[in-house]
Amino acid sequence: MVKKNATEPQILDVVIAGAGYVGMATAVALKSSAPHLVVTVIDAAPSGVWRNESRASAIAAAASRMLQQLGCWDEILPEAQPITEMIITDSRTSDPVRPVFLTFDGEIDAGEPFAHMVENRVLNEALRKRAEVLGVRLIEGVPVHGFEETAEALAVRYGDGATLSARLLVAADGVRSRLRDMAGIKTVNWEYGQSGIVCTVAHERPHNGRAEEHFLPAGPFAILPLKGNRSSLVWTERTEDARRLVEEDEFLFESELEQRFGLKLGELRVVGGRKAFPLALTLARDFVKPRFALAGDAAHGIHPIAGQGLNLGFKDAAALAETIVEADRLGLDIGSMAVLEGYQSWRRFDTVQMGVTTDVLNRLFSNDHTPVRALRDFGLGLVERMPRIKSFFIRQAAGLSAGAPRLLQGKPI
Repeated sequence: MVKKNATEPQILDVVIAGAGYVGMATAVALKSSAPHLVVTVIDAAPSGVWRNESRASAIAAAASRMLQQLGCWDEILPEAQPITEMIITDSRTSDPVRPVFLTFDGEIDAGEPFAHMVENRVLNEALRKRAEVLGVRLIEGVPVHGFEETAEALAVRYGDGATLSARLLVAADGVRSRLRDMAGIKTVNWEYGQSGIVCTVAHERPHNGRAEEHFLPAGPFAILPLKGNRSSLVWTERTEDARRLVEEDEFLFESELEQRFGLKLGELRVVGGRKAFPLALTLARDFVKPRFALAGDAAHGIHPIAGQGLNLGFKDAAALAETIVEADRLGLDIGSMAVLEGYQSWRRFDTVQMGVTTDVLNRLFSNDHTPVRALRDFGLGLVERMPRIKSFFIRQAAGLSAGAPRLLQGKPI
């Protein structure tokens, strides 16, 4: 059981369930913009477990601008690998040659890459340090068990019978969010029959910052550059094949890996563990209820084919923080539906659009039908020859779309 601080007010402003990158970014954004707000983060995971996170994420340019505005980017940057180039191929695993159909230059502006690869533990550590400096209270190792609405607040139950009262509860507790279910929010959900194998490999030769996405019949195989002669892999396979691959011994796994990765970077060696995650599309039908809001994977889980999962979560954090701070400045009740519906209308269309886009791309490219292959390769080749369309796509991937929250534009709220 965690006791209240003696100076803690009777009703907190915001309680956030989940101390992943979305939860912590929301807390930091709120406290950076409105220091008087009292923000507490509650996380079910034991203290320090996040340091064992082996995955890495692509942080788009808009997200890095946000992290710079929040005072975190300077700590992250030394461990961030810029993506200087991206290539896309479409082939079969057995093909001796993989023709490149589409290439993207890695910069959106002079000296600004469209994305960086950052290990999740580095990102999380920087956000936690900044949150501590700003006075965000973090309670770890205890889950939120439930909540009840009262006249002015939610009574949030957590740990061994402890309760906090808050004007707003933000659920950032992942794609299988228990709080979303407790709030009675339904989801649109379907399984892809695919799993994403995630691991890190070391290789002999440098990658020079180049990212590659190979569209193979079972699903995309993405090679994403990390600091040093290392790359992060997101390897999509049919679920039964992915399970078999992660259970194989190291020699057999690396043999299968070489068939897909190739030997252009020399000998490969898997470092750290390898895990497989089932892939599905999950979209919440509502993002808000009275005094309750969803953010990050609790609101949406999409296919990793476009590498936009983390960046969608950061958009939620930025939009929710801006909505809350501006409402607070106007003296409005930050937990009221009148305020929260503004956040929902801002984020829901963009989220559904991205979910549908990734779904269509996965269905289009994760197959081996010859007519479909010919059509998609023609389309890729057409885009390759149209610089303006390529520039549009790269700016979208960088998160620099119209109407983005102020933090994603690198501006304070």
